[in-house]
Amino acid sequence: MLSVETVTKWMELFGEQLTENKTYLSELDTAIGDGDHGNNLARGAAALKEKLGANEYEALTDLLKDVGMVFVSKIGGASGPLYGSAFISMAKASKDDDSLELADLLAAGLDGIQKRGKAEAGEKTMVDEWIPVVEAVKNNSLTTETIEEAVEKTKDMKATKGRASYLGDRSIGHLDPGAMSSSLLFKTMLEAGVYDGK
Repeated sequence: MLSVETVTKWMELFGEQLTENKTYLSELDTAIGDGDHGNNLARGAAALKEKLGANEYEALTDLLKDVGMVFVSKIGGASGPLYGSAFISMAKASKDDDSLELADLLAAGLDGIQKRGKAEAGEKTMVDEWIPVVEAVKNNSLTTETIEEAVEKTKDMKATKGRASYLGDRSIGHLDPGAMSSSLLFKTMLEAGVYDGK
């Protein structure tokens, strides 16, 4: 159910998970990146908590836009602009059509990420988490297992995008940190009741 209340709850839960998993996400990033993914996202989560606490939202568009702007302005590295682009694209989509389904909203977010990061499926990025999840939401078949399997699949991929691509074959055998943080986004989406399988 796409309401301001459920999406706010989703963002609050996502922020909590980013904070809780800060060290783990940075450890994943240390293996194939520059090691700051968890710390950057936790900083964004703190700013997001502050923003959500200080505002009463009536329109979903305004909520999503603020989430996007917080991520763009407060999170360093690649993840800030990518997550920010996702939520700003979702905000634009919801402004154009207020009866938007969740699948369409997430598809707009994915489109925003791909436009910003130029990543395709199989390149060991957060896109490898988003594509199967968006597909599953469209088919009303999203489960926690779908979310976890998508992350797990990044382990066997060779990174051809982003900092991890410098490692070439040595990137194989590691989970992608962006896919892992995205899995937290989608798990909290289920927990908040934003996706009800209908």
